[in-house]
Amino acid sequence: MTNSVLVVVTSHDKLGDTGEPTGFWLEELAAPYYLLQDAGVKITLASPKGGQPPLDPKSDDPAAETEATRRFKADAAANAALSETAKLSEVKAEDYDAVFYPGGHGPMWDLVTDTNSIALIEAFWATNKPVAAVCHAPIVLANTKDANGAYIVKDRAVTGFTNSEEDAVGLTDIVPLLVEDTLIDRGGKFSKGADWAPFASQDGNLITGQNPASSEKVAELLLQQLRA
Repeated sequence: MTNSVLVVVTSHDKLGDTGEPTGFWLEELAAPYYLLQDAGVKITLASPKGGQPPLDPKSDDPAAETEATRRFKADAAANAALSETAKLSEVKAEDYDAVFYPGGHGPMWDLVTDTNSIALIEAFWATNKPVAAVCHAPIVLANTKDANGAYIVKDRAVTGFTNSEEDAVGLTDIVPLLVEDTLIDRGGKFSKGADWAPFASQDGNLITGQNPASSEKVAELLLQQLRA
């Protein structure tokens, strides 16, 4: 049986009121995309607004380039799929086996409070399907609750972009929330590795990664969970 995963990216393209652009982080989409696709998983891309989502230009910088980002940029089929993301309001959890959220700073502004995203995550969770997110994207869990009305992250192992990493990129005072503080505030058992080192956390169907370097690790854990 072919597994299918819904991958949800941000539609938000402004970095607060800095006048700078933001969006999704290419490596955090590309690395999981190929790890899952190469394992035979069917991938559907979605975003709040549908259509072409904004790419954070910093993630397309030569310094941020990886084998996966190079492959993605040269992949006509992947780029066609990215240009036609489904609208979040039109996708249903029942059509997929898991959901994965790549980061970038964009989700901090739109997906964190997006009612369709929140309902979607809650539907995956309620039906015992894996929910995965990496880097800034674990912020999408901030307002999601389980069937008992408790935050999904409460008393569960979780990670995400750390306060020290946000500080290192100089955006602590720009972002509306800090991932680490918010997940702790919601009762999450937040753990982390060294800044910029690969680190992922799994608590049953909840799979999270700390930073861009952790995206492949998150996808590996997601694939294992789908196959379990």
